[in-house]
Amino acid sequence: MADLHQEQRRDGVVGIEPEPNAGRRRRVAPYIVGGVAIVALALFVVLLTADTGRQESAASPLIGNVAPDSKGVLADGSPFELSRRKGSWVVLNFFTHNCVPCIREQPELIEFTKQQRALGNDGAELYTVVRDSTRDQVAEFFAERGGDWPVVYDPKYEFSNDFGVALVPETWIVDPSGVVRARIITEVTAEGLGALINQLRGPSQ
Repeated sequence: MADLHQEQRRDGVVGIEPEPNAGRRRRVAPYIVGGVAIVALALFVVLLTADTGRQESAASPLIGNVAPDSKGVLADGSPFELSRRKGSWVVLNFFTHNCVPCIREQPELIEFTKQQRALGNDGAELYTVVRDSTRDQVAEFFAERGGDWPVVYDPKYEFSNDFGVALVPETWIVDPSGVVRARIITEVTAEGLGALINQLRGPSQ
């Protein structure tokens, strides 16, 4: 065997003992295993945090078709009907107050609304659609983190069911004709969302 050698003992019996280097190898082995574990953990962290700014779209049978006439309630108690927003580009951002990606993208949505308002009537309208959060929780979230666009409460899960939203954040774009044009299943950025709307507008819009 490569790591063992024979030795003539004093009593005449042939015995087998490890090579002198075998013990050193055993002492080094835990450091190698530990080093591999550290590298694996670092790789996991990199993969977990990488590309958080990249927007990913997803297919849906709604895309290319007229949006559902979903209904909800605004913060002041007045009704909200999606079909009544025809004539404007509408962005629906599905949200929960304690969703970590929702927290991360809030500054991007603030910047997006500033950019769109600067376009006047040509700018898109942003609506936050609330899932599983109370009015007080949402009010506290916006008071702490900023944002002054309309919030739509979805107490009957009508919006969520109509659009098939199971996880948040999720963002949908509806064009002025009321047709669903895009679905984003990751965090959005102001730059990415604005660029996507400009692309969907086409050269003549």
